[in-house]
Amino acid sequence: MDATERFALLAGGPEDDIALDEAALLIAAHAYPDLDVSAERRELDRLAATCWGDDLDSLIGFLFAHKGFRGNREHYADPRNSFLNQVLQRRLGIPITLALVVMEVGRRMGLEIHGVGMPFHFLARHGDSWIDPFDGGRLLDRNGCFNLYLANGGRPDAFHVSYLEPIGARAILIRMLTNLQQSYVRRGDGEGLAWVGRLRAQMPGVPLSDHTDQARLLVNLGRFSEAADVLEALAAVVTDDEAAKLESEAGLLRARLN
Repeated sequence: MDATERFALLAGGPEDDIALDEAALLIAAHAYPDLDVSAERRELDRLAATCWGDDLDSLIGFLFAHKGFRGNREHYADPRNSFLNQVLQRRLGIPITLALVVMEVGRRMGLEIHGVGMPFHFLARHGDSWIDPFDGGRLLDRNGCFNLYLANGGRPDAFHVSYLEPIGARAILIRMLTNLQQSYVRRGDGEGLAWVGRLRAQMPGVPLSDHTDQARLLVNLGRFSEAADVLEALAAVVTDDEAAKLESEAGLLRARLN
């Protein structure tokens, strides 16, 4: 089973059965075809086994002060920040991948830590403490989260308490893929956009419009073949009527290559 098939199997299964670390590493395997997913998961095991305590303070101190995990402020849009294997190797990431490290190492230590999809800035949560992994694992209360939301461009009247609640594994994976999509758009990387689009097509609940928007981005980059690939992959997982329209559009795009 290749990385795309395994990712589709995980993403399409019951939400509670999704192994988030494995799914994130399968995303990375599309950029690093020789990636050993099992070895990377063992690195998470090793981090958990060598942490000096079993509480949240120990975990935060171990990962951020001792191991040196930190937010990549200088090159935030670098796609490597979105790949879990690269975050583990370079100790650099963006909020969501650093939160994933906290969640997965914490899970191995017996700590229940959830992802929190606050707009503009992903957080992790343990009980009534919110963790900002991009800022050295700083612990926040609700007011601190609200202030962080404002500091990142949020409007006070648009804030909702639900922003601080845990989100599921699928929502986390979709957000990771969205971050990668944005990085590849900035770089004009049509090949990257194509495989991200294929993975997004496997995610239940992603609107059809998101996928067709992906194809339009590729068309604007002149990557007609990759755009057709995205539409054909999407056609395989939608209704017959929708599939016929997508396949027709993909055919028109391929005709532009002749």
